[in-house]
Amino acid sequence: MTARRRAATATMTANDRAAAPEVGVSTPAPAPEAPPEAATTTYREAIREAIREAMLADDRVFLMGEDVGAYGGCFGVSTGLLEQFGPERIRDTPLSESAFVGAGIGAALGGMRPIVEIMTVNFSLLALDQIMNTAAALQHMTGGQFHVPIVIRMTTGAGRQLAAQHSHSLEGWYAHIPGIRIVAPATIVDARWMLATALADPDPVLVFEHGGLYNAAGELPADGAPVDLDTAAIRRPGADVTLITYGGTLTTTLEAAAALAEEGVDAEVVDLRTLRPLDDATILGSVRRTHRAVVVDEGWRSGSLSAEISARITERAFYELDAPVGRVCSAEVPTPYARHLELAAIPSVDGVVSAARRAMRGEA
Repeated sequence: MTARRRAATATMTANDRAAAPEVGVSTPAPAPEAPPEAATTTYREAIREAIREAMLADDRVFLMGEDVGAYGGCFGVSTGLLEQFGPERIRDTPLSESAFVGAGIGAALGGMRPIVEIMTVNFSLLALDQIMNTAAALQHMTGGQFHVPIVIRMTTGAGRQLAAQHSHSLEGWYAHIPGIRIVAPATIVDARWMLATALADPDPVLVFEHGGLYNAAGELPADGAPVDLDTAAIRRPGADVTLITYGGTLTTTLEAAAALAEEGVDAEVVDLRTLRPLDDATILGSVRRTHRAVVVDEGWRSGSLSAEISARITERAFYELDAPVGRVCSAEVPTPYARHLELAAIPSVDGVVSAARRAMRGEA
């Protein structure tokens, strides 16, 4: 087992791993069918099923990345897929992100539909040249003659005691780059159904999966459908303050909204889902109803996605605001290893509640 794999999997647990009627005979009208029942699953299993379905539906789809084959993926997402689809479609790669992301780009240009898995977001920086200067730019550099239909998945976020090397939240950095779409599934339903829409996109899509969500369990409706990646979701309606978030901090934000409700504050929670392009209509529509906004972003505060959202609200809904836009971000330090320090460094329920209280008082 490589040192990289050992570090990235340090906190994984054991559980990671109707006949036609006879002619001429009158028959009663059939009873209406019961709606399909929801199934209990995990975030990890939902992603795996999305990959499996995509590969069954389209022979051009394949998965490649470090340890995705025999090992079943660093976080267990691809467990069992090698046995079902074989090594040509579940392809283990060398430890060179630049090389295998570049190979994925070439495959996409050649007509394939690659899903490239990068273990953790910090390793994606080794492929930044391929992502930014090739995948994101090629359509524009060729006047629209070439598209790069590649999906790149990676694990992001802190909270798992993986210290400064594997706890980054860099999705806001990637949201700065034109030519790519950035998505962050925060729910089991989105984890299951975002991939189909991403694979249908003719241009690169980066999927950021928060590592703290893989074991999250919940119900998955049987009648799901591909997710509209252009639209944010209002996860909790409210009238007093808008809490804007995405990915791994959605659960924290919903818990904060529940705590605020006990104080008589009715918080609306907006799950961005897609970080580039942002759904300005949903964000601004919510702020115009509540007249207050707090952005919850696990990235560092300086130059963050939260800063961009705050600027857009201020530019386009300034006179609707009854308070400055608040922000709850990670402390501007490398993520600590010690559990109590790590939890103190990342957004918390108490931190979100405090920011919402300040907004209610009209304070920054």
